[in-house]
Amino acid sequence: MTDTKHIHISDFNYELSDERIAKFPLQQRDHSKLLIYQHGEVSDDVFLNLPNHLPQGALMVFNNTRVIQARLHFRKETGALIEVFLMEPALPADYEQMFQTTGKCSWLCMVGNLKKWKEGPLMRDFEIKGKALTLSATMDRNKTMEKSGGTNYWVDFEWDNPEVNFAEILEAVGELPIPPYLNRATQESDKTTYQTVYSKIKGSVAAPTAGLHFTDAVLHDLDQKGVVRDEVTLHVGAGTFKPVKSVEIEDHHMHTEYIVVHRHTFERLLQHDCSVIAVGTTSVRTLESLYYMGVKLAMNPQCTEEDLHVNQWEPYDLPHNEEGLVLVDGEPVSVEQSVRNLLDYLNRDGLEALHSSTQIIIAPGYVYKIVKMLVTNFHQPQSTLLLLVSAFLKGDWRKVYDYALSHDFRFLSYGDSSLLIP
Repeated sequence: MTDTKHIHISDFNYELSDERIAKFPLQQRDHSKLLIYQHGEVSDDVFLNLPNHLPQGALMVFNNTRVIQARLHFRKETGALIEVFLMEPALPADYEQMFQTTGKCSWLCMVGNLKKWKEGPLMRDFEIKGKALTLSATMDRNKTMEKSGGTNYWVDFEWDNPEVNFAEILEAVGELPIPPYLNRATQESDKTTYQTVYSKIKGSVAAPTAGLHFTDAVLHDLDQKGVVRDEVTLHVGAGTFKPVKSVEIEDHHMHTEYIVVHRHTFERLLQHDCSVIAVGTTSVRTLESLYYMGVKLAMNPQCTEEDLHVNQWEPYDLPHNEEGLVLVDGEPVSVEQSVRNLLDYLNRDGLEALHSSTQIIIAPGYVYKIVKMLVTNFHQPQSTLLLLVSAFLKGDWRKVYDYALSHDFRFLSYGDSSLLIP
């Protein structure tokens, strides 16, 4: 059994030159290359043909989050440019409420050029719907330490037009945060190309990039094939790009991500033997976290949504059998039972959806519970996403990456993708 916490991240390195990183997507997103790993054999095709490689009647789960224009720039009277990068809603803490808020709101933010913003508000004047508006940003250092331990900064925003909500402000002056490794400025085209065609729920600061290859034509062909489509929401944080700087992964801190899963998704999981084709690593983290949330309910049926949060090392620290099923009072909790526990929880409180959060890290030694096939892009060397892929392929990730590097595949967010079937 792999001692997951003591994995050395240096064992997950490979040579990725800058020219292999796709700086822009292909003009036709479904014409990207598709690597197929099936039971140890590797081949390739075009993404347009993905439905041909999937079993009829399977359940496929997508992440329907939408990237927000999370970068805001303010210029001080001294001329210094300050970047305020929205990371997580603070007041109100609910994403949906936040974007409808008028007058004022607060976010936890990363701040660029922080040393030039000692005190006082930052101001920015602009127009929305033909009317002048002033937006101010004020940092609250006390709340910063209290709420985030100083990693992100608590920023209060206020604006003087009560007819305008915060979503409209971001549309007007926010900038889409494309990944740092693209080494270029955001362009107008990114507003379209860095969103999935099925994105709906605003909240991410990074796209679930495996979904960028799907077009209406591919979705239609999936329907024709009899593949059942469902959606979850995980709002992707900037932590997805956070490099692992520790020698052993035990010392790497995973960011918290917020998830929403509707009742019909749990019902469909039960109809499909709790087996899923996941689109992207964000869907994987959502689906696999559900098992542990259901386990918490097996331990304590009175859990609150906050109690259901999955901590980074919980999957490894809980007692489990060889199949990876957690033991409660000496008995394994099946995946089906776990999902039923979550449905019962929704019924108990009259809820249509589960709202919770996860910090799960999936690395070699982890046993997958729900995800049986995975569509994913090619990830950065020494990243937690590469650990997730390695766990899925039981260590066989190098075969996939060697093939991709030797067959001119394009890497990272705007690059090509793979269909992985262990």
